[in-house]
Amino acid sequence: MPVPRVIVEVMPKPEILDPQGKAVHGALPRLGFTGVTDVRQGKRFELTVESADEATLAEIARMAETLLSNPVIEDYAVRVDPA
Repeated sequence: MPVPRVIVEVMPKPEILDPQGKAVHGALPRLGFTGVTDVRQGKRFELTVESADEATLAEIARMAETLLSNPVIEDYAVRVDPA
Protein backbone atom coordinates (compact mmCIF):
# COMPACT_ATOMS: atom_id res chain seq x y z
CA MET A 1 0.00 0.00 0.00
CA PRO A 2 1.43 3.44 -0.91
CA VAL A 3 2.50 5.74 1.89
CA PRO A 4 0.30 8.87 2.05
CA ARG A 5 1.87 12.20 1.24
CA VAL A 6 0.41 15.58 2.12
CA ILE A 7 1.35 18.73 0.24
CA VAL A 8 1.41 22.12 1.95
CA GLU A 9 1.70 25.05 -0.45
CA VAL A 10 2.56 28.45 1.01
CA MET A 11 2.16 31.65 -1.01
CA PRO A 12 2.44 35.35 -0.20
CA LYS A 13 -0.97 36.92 0.37
CA PRO A 14 -2.18 38.80 -2.73
CA GLU A 15 -1.81 42.19 -1.04
CA ILE A 16 1.81 41.49 -0.02
CA LEU A 17 4.64 42.57 -2.32
CA ASP A 18 6.62 39.62 -3.70
CA PRO A 19 10.15 40.84 -4.55
CA GLN A 20 11.35 37.34 -5.50
CA GLY A 21 8.45 36.89 -7.90
CA LYS A 22 9.07 40.35 -9.37
CA ALA A 23 12.76 39.51 -9.90
CA VAL A 24 11.86 36.30 -11.73
CA HIS A 25 9.24 38.16 -13.78
CA GLY A 26 11.83 40.77 -14.76
CA ALA A 27 14.40 38.14 -15.75
CA LEU A 28 12.11 36.12 -18.02
CA PRO A 29 12.04 38.58 -20.97
CA ARG A 30 15.80 39.12 -20.71
CA LEU A 31 16.18 35.36 -21.20
CA GLY A 32 13.84 35.35 -24.18
CA PHE A 33 10.68 34.11 -22.47
CA THR A 34 7.53 36.07 -23.31
CA GLY A 35 3.85 36.00 -22.47
CA VAL A 36 4.15 35.78 -18.67
CA THR A 37 2.16 38.61 -17.06
CA ASP A 38 2.97 37.97 -13.38
CA VAL A 39 5.01 35.68 -11.13
CA ARG A 40 4.38 34.87 -7.46
CA GLN A 41 6.97 32.73 -5.69
CA GLY A 42 6.07 30.49 -2.79
CA LYS A 43 7.10 27.33 -0.93
CA ARG A 44 5.99 23.71 -1.18
CA PHE A 45 6.32 21.15 1.61
CA GLU A 46 5.83 17.42 1.02
CA LEU A 47 5.04 15.52 4.21
CA THR A 48 5.04 11.73 4.24
CA VAL A 49 2.59 10.61 6.91
CA GLU A 50 1.34 7.36 8.42
CA SER A 51 -2.27 8.22 7.65
CA ALA A 52 -4.03 11.02 5.77
CA ASP A 53 -7.17 10.96 7.91
CA GLU A 54 -9.01 14.08 9.09
CA ALA A 55 -7.11 14.24 12.40
CA THR A 56 -3.76 14.13 10.61
CA LEU A 57 -4.83 16.80 8.13
CA ALA A 58 -6.01 19.01 10.99
CA GLU A 59 -2.64 18.57 12.71
CA ILE A 60 -0.82 19.44 9.48
CA ALA A 61 -2.97 22.57 9.15
CA ARG A 62 -1.82 23.55 12.66
CA MET A 63 1.80 22.89 11.57
CA ALA A 64 1.28 25.13 8.56
CA GLU A 65 -0.24 27.85 10.72
CA THR A 66 2.52 27.83 13.36
CA LEU A 67 5.73 26.75 11.59
CA LEU A 68 5.51 26.33 7.83
CA SER A 69 3.96 29.73 7.08
CA ASN A 70 3.80 33.22 8.47
CA PRO A 71 0.02 33.77 8.62
CA VAL A 72 0.45 37.54 8.72
CA ILE A 73 1.89 37.65 5.18
CA GLU A 74 1.29 34.16 3.74
CA ASP A 75 -1.63 31.90 2.88
CA TYR A 76 -1.35 28.12 2.85
CA ALA A 77 -3.25 25.20 1.39
CA VAL A 78 -3.13 21.57 2.56
CA ARG A 79 -4.00 18.70 0.23
CA VAL A 80 -3.39 14.97 -0.04
CA ASP A 81 -1.17 14.01 -2.97
CA PRO A 82 -3.20 11.56 -5.08
CA ALA A 83 -0.07 9.87 -6.49
